Amino acid sequence: MRIRTVLRRDFILRSGAAVAAGLFGTPARARQATEAPQTPARTPVILVLGDSLSAEYGLPRGSGWVALLEKKLAQEKIPATVVNASISGETTSGGRARLPALLAQHHPSVVVIELGGNDALRGLALQHTEENLVAMVQAAQQAGAKVLLVGMQVPPNYGAAYTQRFAALFPKVARAHKAALVPFLLAGVADGPDPTASFQPDRIHPNAQAQPRLLANVWPQLVKLLR
Repeated sequence: MRIRTVLRRDFILRSGAAVAAGLFGTPARARQATEAPQTPARTPVILVLGDSLSAEYGLPRGSGWVALLEKKLAQEKIPATVVNASISGETTSGGRARLPALLAQHHPSVVVIELGGNDALRGLALQHTEENLVAMVQAAQQAGAKVLLVGMQVPPNYGAAYTQRFAALFPKVARAHKAALVPFLLAGVADGPDPTASFQPDRIHPNAQAQPRLLANVWPQLVKLLR
């Protein structure tokens, strides 16, 4: 009888403890073990979608403005990863086709769109270029990214009307869709006092000495989006 009574008392004490735990919650140590760990903040990704002007065409590797951008971010102690998805010869149609997969793969915080120059060189319709730029800006924004649209200009030998309309495309799209804008990537290079000194022999692509100037044109607008 004594053994049976002790066992019964032990059972009652254990049952009471279990009920109390159920009523008043799990002890703090047990609760902490079941809580999900906090996810660390993700490093922002800057996706550059451009043509040969951003793809280091004819330049030593690491000397293009996008590569210089990575170094600038490190110097300024701004944590960000740069993904250069630029391809020489790319048009707005090609960029528009490639962008959805790039957005899904890299989940960028900022998308830099530097396209349109090859559209003009190929004589593509301005309306077609504008539609592609709009589609890319909207796709990036819908994916949660901020957009920096990089403008381009064409030489005056294309005709005054075409030259003006082409240059106006970029601010028009940027205003309509609330994107940041670099009016002219080659400012201070193509319109400098001695343009030939800043270009490769093809007179189309800036040389390595001109790349810091290209970055200087992009940086003020880009850093605003990052900060």
